[in-house]
Parts: sequence; C-alpha cells; structure tokens
Amino acid sequence: MFSSGQLIFASLFVVVFVGVMILSYRKDKKLHKKNYKGVIWVLFSFMIFVVFLFLIKHFLKN
Repeated sequence: MFSSGQLIFASLFVVVFVGVMILSYRKDKKLHKKNYKGVIWVLFSFMIFVVFLFLIKHFLKN
C-alpha cells in the first residue's frame, strides 16, 4: 500500500512534529497558566450542558 520511503517519511514526520509540540508547550507553560486560569470551569460547564442535552433527548423520546 505504501512504499518504504513513504513509511519512513511519515514516521520521521510524526516524531519531529510531536517533539516540536512538546518543546512549544514547555516554552509557553507559564503563559498558559496566566492567561487560561479558569478554563477548566468552562470545560466542566460544557460537559454538563452536553449531558443535559442527552437527558432531554432521552426523556422526550420516551
């Protein structure tokens, strides 16, 4: 399906891409803590909203 050259390129690309992402995250870690302080509450609220929608769908279906 894929040639050996394509597989080598894909594996090297993934390794380099993940490495660059890890380095970028470490570099910006302090900045993220400062700017995105209350983001976990937004995520929590969104998850509760999605569960609420599924509950409404379940009860209205029956």
